[in-house]
Amino acid sequence: LLSDLGQASSSEAGVVFREYLRGCVRQMLSEVMAAEVTELCGSKHAPNGGDCFRAGSSPGRILHEGQREEVVRPRVRRNRRDGSTEEVVLATYESANNPDALRASIVNALISGVSTREVRQTHPKSPGVGRSNVSRLWQSVGHKFVDALREKDLTTQDWVVMMIDGIRLSSEQTAVVAIAITATGEKHVLDFELGSSENTEVCRGLLRRLAQRGFRCARRLLAVLDGSQALRTALVEFYPDAIVQRCLVHKERNIRGRLSKKHWGELARLFKRLRGVQGRSAAEEVVAELIAFLKPKNAEALKSLHEAGDDLIALQSLNVPSTLHRNLLSTNAIENSFRNTRRKIGRVTRFRAETDQATRWLAFALVEAEKGFRRISGHRDMPQLASALERPTAVRMESPERGPLPSPAAQAKAAKAPAATGIEGEVVPE
Repeated sequence: LLSDLGQASSSEAGVVFREYLRGCVRQMLSEVMAAEVTELCGSKHAPNGGDCFRAGSSPGRILHEGQREEVVRPRVRRNRRDGSTEEVVLATYESANNPDALRASIVNALISGVSTREVRQTHPKSPGVGRSNVSRLWQSVGHKFVDALREKDLTTQDWVVMMIDGIRLSSEQTAVVAIAITATGEKHVLDFELGSSENTEVCRGLLRRLAQRGFRCARRLLAVLDGSQALRTALVEFYPDAIVQRCLVHKERNIRGRLSKKHWGELARLFKRLRGVQGRSAAEEVVAELIAFLKPKNAEALKSLHEAGDDLIALQSLNVPSTLHRNLLSTNAIENSFRNTRRKIGRVTRFRAETDQATRWLAFALVEAEKGFRRISGHRDMPQLASALERPTAVRMESPERGPLPSPAAQAKAAKAPAATGIEGEVVPE
């Protein structure tokens, strides 16, 4: 055989070799099944006298490399106490028909972008690859992605930054997704919440589940948002002292939409300079230039700039190194994960709101997108950001005796109130 294969082309030799391997598999399985029959019944000419006895043979099929192979399987029966007999399933034959390898191959095909209708083309000789069977298999596998995402332990990481944004799945469903960055610069997908739109209640549901799962920030949280008031409102409710940084990419895009095309170049130059300066004073100078540039051009554009307020330069106000600006002055980190997510779920033409279909697909896509995450640029300077976010020593966030920190308005009211005095007029200590 080896001599003949040496005379043939590589493609012909490959066909012969694969057929030879399949024959070896069938022969090996026949020998293993025969050995199991001998163990159960004894040798053919000297039965062991037990309850099991040989019952001839019958045609059978096994799975090899996802394809069915015809074999002859021996049959064994067992005597029952009531005088009847029953079939004994050979463990070797059952193992040879285990579809786990085939199912794993189908799931890998689906993950790679093959639709349920096209699986039959990638596995033409495999059993059970019809569209309905593949769809049911994907439903069972999809819940594992949801569990993998929502069972991650959030209490072991030192969280510093959170980004929240929405991704539209259909006209009826929108998902609000949260990712976070640790003190070492690593990005993680936290969770998501489905709703009809990117509203405050959906954001509250997301943050509430994150709190229940153990998401805690040992310092003030830096949140990077795209300007959605619903996201900001919900975030401040759960993290009253959070520092919110407005995404400069979104803000530049909003202002550009209100300007004539001839002014776009100057606007881009000013925003590029704003992203590069370090420190609050330098950032305020650039904002002043932006105001002077927009004031004679368009009142709506100037109003859009003022709408951001101090959120526009929140990161620069912390006086951290400008190496962190590339990733923390915009929501590009979560937008990039959305782009990868759309690549995975783009072939889904309709999401059924009455089922958990969107939950399964989105969890799968986010888990796959997270595999490509890398540490942010300038991650070596993250300890300086963490130090800048430390709370003042006079501010307490939570203690078992006193409970959570009151809102900023309550703190201001308490500061203006007169100090409580004792009988002699002395200040009563806490």
